[in-house]
Amino acid sequence: MTDEISPVFAQVANVIDAALDALTAAGTLPQGLSRAAVTCEPPRDASHGDMATNAAMVLAKPAATNPRALAAALVEELVRDPRIAAAEIAGPGFINLRLAPSAWLAELALIAQAQGDYGRSAIGGGTTVNVEYVSANPTGPMHMGHCRGAVVGDALARLLEFAGHKVVKEYYVNDAGAQVDVLARSAHVRYREALGEDVGAIPEGLYPGDYLVPVGQALAAEFGDRYAAAPESEWLLPFRQRAVAAMLDMIRADLALLGIHHDLFSSEAELQASGKVDAAEAWLREHDLVYDGILEAPKGKTPEDWEPVELPLFRSTRFGDDQDRPIKKSNGAWTYFGADLAYHFQKAQGADALVDIWGADHAGTVKRIKAAVAALTSAEGQAPKPFEIKLVQMVALLKGGQPFKMSKRAGNFVTLADVVEMVGKDVVRFTMLTRKPDAQMDFDFDKVVEASKDNPVFYVQYCHARICSTLRKAAAEGFAPAGTDLALLGEEELGLIKLAAQFPRTVEGAAAAREPHRIAFFLHDLAAAFHAYWNLGNDRPDKRFIVAQDGALTAARLFLGQQIGQVVRNGLALLGVEAAEEL
Repeated sequence: MTDEISPVFAQVANVIDAALDALTAAGTLPQGLSRAAVTCEPPRDASHGDMATNAAMVLAKPAATNPRALAAALVEELVRDPRIAAAEIAGPGFINLRLAPSAWLAELALIAQAQGDYGRSAIGGGTTVNVEYVSANPTGPMHMGHCRGAVVGDALARLLEFAGHKVVKEYYVNDAGAQVDVLARSAHVRYREALGEDVGAIPEGLYPGDYLVPVGQALAAEFGDRYAAAPESEWLLPFRQRAVAAMLDMIRADLALLGIHHDLFSSEAELQASGKVDAAEAWLREHDLVYDGILEAPKGKTPEDWEPVELPLFRSTRFGDDQDRPIKKSNGAWTYFGADLAYHFQKAQGADALVDIWGADHAGTVKRIKAAVAALTSAEGQAPKPFEIKLVQMVALLKGGQPFKMSKRAGNFVTLADVVEMVGKDVVRFTMLTRKPDAQMDFDFDKVVEASKDNPVFYVQYCHARICSTLRKAAAEGFAPAGTDLALLGEEELGLIKLAAQFPRTVEGAAAAREPHRIAFFLHDLAAAFHAYWNLGNDRPDKRFIVAQDGALTAARLFLGQQIGQVVRNGLALLGVEAAEEL
C-alpha cells in the first residue's frame, strides 16, 4: 500500500521511519538498529497532541546517546514533513505530534475511496489461522451456554480475515464419548414412541427434550419396528450415527440463525478410527515426550483406595504444567487429553497458528494442552506454532431482572433459537461482544432491546440510522455530500475524524491480540462522539449537518457523516451485525 492511500497513522509511522533513516544516514544513529519497539499512537492525554512516538526513548540506549538529544534531532527531521504541524519533546524524550488539518481531512477522502475496505490490513501476511469455536457435544440444539463462544469465535475469524490472514473456521465434533451413546438411547425411546408405544416419562439420565421427537419419527420411518424390541447391541451404532447426523443438522441451522457458518466439522470418532491418535503418541514417544509411568496418588487418597497403574504419560511438566498427564486410561481408552492432543496435532498440519475458544469451565486443562501443542509443533531449530486459548465466561439470562425460565423444547435449557427469535440476531451478536469474553455477563432480554443510550447495541445502531436519516433528509432538500470544500470543517468535526481514523489501527491491534470485543468498544466510542457532535446542533443551528443558507458547508458535513457511517458499517460487519438504516 502506497503512502498516499495508507491510513493516517500508518503515514505518520512512515514519516517517523524516514526521519530515522535520515538520522542514520547523517551518522546520528548507528546502522542496523532494530526499530521493532518504536510506536506511533495517540497520547493518553489528547491535549498533548494527535500522536506520540517513543522512538527517541527506545533507540537512545542502543545508540549510546541521550534520549532528549536524540528527540531534538528527530523533531528537526519530523517537522520537515508538511503533515506534521508541530513536534514537541515531553518528559525524558517522548515526542508529541500535532498534524495539519489537511492530514485529517485527507483521511475522509481515503475512507470514501476505500469504502468497505477501509481498515483492511495486510499484517496477517496471508498466514493461515485455524479458529476452533463452539464444538458443543452433538446431543441437542445450541443453547445460550454456547452462544457467547460462538459469537466471539466467529467475530474473531472475520477480524483475522480482514487483517490479512487466511482463516479456517472449525467445529470439533465430540462424537466418540459416552454422551453420544446416551443420545442414541434417548433417540431409541423416541423411536419406540413414534411406533405408538407409551414410553411414559423419559428415563433419568437420558435427554428429555422434545427435539428428539422428529429424530425418533425418522428412525421409525426408516427401520419400521425392526429395533423396537431388539437388544441394544444391534441398534446402538446405527441409531448413534443417525442421531448425531440429525443433531449436527440442527446445530448448523441454529448457528445459521446467528450468521455463523463453519468451514470444517472434524469428527473425533473419525480421528480415532483413522489411527491419528496412535500416530501422535508414536511421534511423542519418538521424541521422548511420552513415557510409561505411574502417577502419584491424588491428594487425600490412601493406599487402600488408590491403585497404582502404569499409564502412558505426556511430559507436560517440561512445558510448565504441574504434573505429567496420562493420554490413556487404565482400560486402554484414550483420555480426553489424549484425543485432544491428536486433534491439535492434526489441526496444526494445515495452519500457521491455532486459536481455541473454550468455555471457562475448561480453564483447568489450558496449561496441559498448550504444553502438548508446543511439543507437537516444535521441529528442529523451529519455535512452536502460535497457539492461544480464549476462555469465555457463561452468560446469565434475565428478564425483568429475574432468571429466565428454561425452554420446554430443550427440556432443561434456553435454546439459542429461542433467544434469536425473541430479540434478533444483531442484538445477540453485538451484546455478546460488549464485554471482554473472560468477564461475567448478564443478558437481560428487556435491556438489550431498550431504545436508550445505556444500551450499546441501540447506541451504535442509532448512530448509523441517524446518519442515514440525515442523508435522506438532505437529499429531499436538494443537498448532497461532497468532499470538495472539506477545509470548511472546524475543530469539532476534526475531533470526530481523529477518532474515526483510529479504526485501522484498532483492527490491527484487535487482530494481533485476538480480541474482537475491541471493535465493539471502538464503535461505542465513535457513536458517543458522533451523538455528542450531533447534539451541538440542538442549541446551535449553525452546527447542524444541514445549514440551508450554506450549501458548501452542508455538503462538507454530509460528506463527514457519510464517512463516519462507512466506518460504523465496516466495524459492525466485523462483528457480524447489520447496520440499521432506520430504527
